[in-house]
Amino acid sequence: MRVLTGCQDFVSAQELHALLTAADVPIGLTTVYRALRDLEATGGVDVVRDEAGERLYRPRPTGGHRHYLICRCCGRSRPVDSEVVERWADRIGADTGFAAVEHTVELTGICADPWKRSSPSSP
Repeated sequence: MRVLTGCQDFVSAQELHALLTAADVPIGLTTVYRALRDLEATGGVDVVRDEAGERLYRPRPTGGHRHYLICRCCGRSRPVDSEVVERWADRIGADTGFAAVEHTVELTGICADPWKRSSPSSP
């Protein structure tokens, strides 16, 4: 979790594994996937998918899950105000009689300086 928290943006399991290995942490890629899956299940990370469908992870802020706008060029992410989405999802659940409604919102764009950073996982 310490290495994941040190990343500025979303990272893949493979990128996180490489960072851990570079920090001399003896851990297998399967263990990284398992830990990220457990963190996702317990609300410890936010998850988005890149254009290829790969899952990317970021520590979840203490205030609950967030939605992000992600640059399609450099991968930089920025949290966005999404209270209207949360209210809409709650209303849809109430209106339809569904319980435990979950949602996924993916917002992508191109930031003002997409070449500023060389990779989306720059720690």
